[in-house]
Amino acid sequence: MNISNLILWGFAATLMLTALMAASRPLGFTRMDLPFLLGTMFTPDRNKAPLLGFAVHLVIGWLFASIYAAAFESTGWYTWWFGMAIGFVHGAFVLTVGLQLLTTLHPRVANPFQGPTPTRQLEPPGFMALNYGRGTPLVTLVAHLLYGGVLGFFYG
Repeated sequence: MNISNLILWGFAATLMLTALMAASRPLGFTRMDLPFLLGTMFTPDRNKAPLLGFAVHLVIGWLFASIYAAAFESTGWYTWWFGMAIGFVHGAFVLTVGLQLLTTLHPRVANPFQGPTPTRQLEPPGFMALNYGRGTPLVTLVAHLLYGGVLGFFYG
């Protein structure tokens, strides 16, 4: 496993994914703020949550980059298209399972069946994160395709 490429391109791919997701918010494609959502898992301070969430997302991005690298190493396919294929599966998992688990794991996301409480005030993502906007599934998939494509292109 090429650790230096894993660290460098895992960092770069995560920055690109995060930047694409962040840029899609003011453009009206989604209302999902991933650093804020992740940060509020660890702090109730809404001002500190985005920075903490960004750091958490960066670490998660590196961890997932190691899974991608293991897939590249085990198949011998170090290509952008294979990285994008993994990215599609990754993005689909995030949309269908990962964000759904937030309602049980996240201390500040409201339960979709009970609604908000004084502590749980953040809106749950809903099916395919559609509660955050109709464009959220597309933006999320495109961002994960980009993440996988960057890793596949540069890792090998």
